Amino acid sequence: MKHKFAIYVILPMLVVGCKEEVLPKPNAMLRLDYPEAQYREINENCDYSFQMNTLSNVKENKDCSLVLDYPMMKGSVFLTYKKVDGNIRELLIDAQNLTYEHVVKADGISPKEFINKEAQVYGMFYEVSGNAASQSQFYVTDSTNHFVTGSLYFYAKPNFDSILPAAAYLQNDIQRIMETLRWKK
Repeated sequence: MKHKFAIYVILPMLVVGCKEEVLPKPNAMLRLDYPEAQYREINENCDYSFQMNTLSNVKENKDCSLVLDYPMMKGSVFLTYKKVDGNIRELLIDAQNLTYEHVVKADGISPKEFINKEAQVYGMFYEVSGNAASQSQFYVTDSTNHFVTGSLYFYAKPNFDSILPAAAYLQNDIQRIMETLRWKK
């Protein structure tokens, strides 16, 4: 009888009474640090050149369209080159339509005009916020001969909060591309 009393009364009190006080864990923030960007000139057999981040790998297509792959961030910047042949209006409309296709999922699209009169490089940079497929879009042109569009994509389902640090880092690289882009002919 004494053993039953100990098993049914004292043992549960020991189990319940020996627990430590439960404290909530503080909120944790993911910290992604990327190395400081270092750039090198990319001068392929195309009608344009620019500086690219050394963290990226370049893949060239035969029509001077390039993919700058960032394996560390699981993302890529896709560059498409087209000759202007009296079709600048259509090229501009296509570039803007490509950007605004993301408006369905985007929380906002912020356009920023880009002008470099010395190098004859004019364009727009679009920052896309929210869970859109692309976080950045841009185009640059000299308006008479050359037209380059660019898009940033990640190899993951869009989750803006998770990819924000990588998107911000790569947006700086896109700005560098636009600032250093030069036409060859």
